[in-house]
Amino acid sequence: MHLLVQSIIVGVLTGGVYALMATGQTLIFGVMRVINVAQGAMVILAAYLSSSLFSSFGIDPFLSILITAPILFVLGFTIHATFLRRLRPEQNELSLLIMFAVALGIEGVLGLAYSTTYRSIQTGYVNRSFTVAGYHVALVRLLAFGLSAVILVGLFLLLNRSRFGRSVRATVQNPTSARLLGVEPTRVAAIGFGLGAATAAAAGAVYGLVYPFNGGSHYDLISRLLSIVMLGGLGSLGGSVIAALVMGVAESVVAANVSPIWSSFTFFAVLLAVLVFRPRGLFGVAQRGAL
Repeated sequence: MHLLVQSIIVGVLTGGVYALMATGQTLIFGVMRVINVAQGAMVILAAYLSSSLFSSFGIDPFLSILITAPILFVLGFTIHATFLRRLRPEQNELSLLIMFAVALGIEGVLGLAYSTTYRSIQTGYVNRSFTVAGYHVALVRLLAFGLSAVILVGLFLLLNRSRFGRSVRATVQNPTSARLLGVEPTRVAAIGFGLGAATAAAAGAVYGLVYPFNGGSHYDLISRLLSIVMLGGLGSLGGSVIAALVMGVAESVVAANVSPIWSSFTFFAVLLAVLVFRPRGLFGVAQRGAL
């Protein structure tokens, strides 16, 4: 029982990080109906940037988000303006190929700049932990979970309490009607894409603290993120958060109680089950708009 509870604690903390990665992808899909298969590559890019800022200038990875988030926002905005702005809604297949090409491009640049050697961000507190009621809690995972919670709450407030959020929801529900009300869907989509990429900056800093990575790490990462957003329901931010927590716990429990080798397979098993029994996911809806 102690091992089960311990694995659940680790899974919840890990799920918070997954939620931060998946909500960016969900936001982009909700606004543009684009499955951003480059989200994982953006997370790894942010991890490399945070690692470089820490090793070269001594900037803590959590503080480096203040630098990397604007960089990733500009990157996302630029990708939309350059490759996606002119695509029509019925060209989703082409957008998928474009984003896959972007992911390969990011991987190639990282390979040239950093080589393919695995690295991790080694701060003074990365291995610190404490015990609560006999259960081990890693400090960096707890900090990562707290950061994810703060950013997710901020994103929720932005989408539900601001004028921009109302514009996003109007664009998601009916772009034509939104345009008649004075909302420019193309501009909203570009900013939404930038915000989705900016969440990858925060996720990348955390990812580099918790896991070793190289330029090709995005392949495994994007498969996990796609499983999460499919389980939660494409376009549902709340669903992606719940699904991330569920998948984080499932992965941790399987790793601790069965075998670490089978933990990654948990994501694919869930993805197959969702596709077979409920293709819209747990919180997905049939009509456009779920944010």
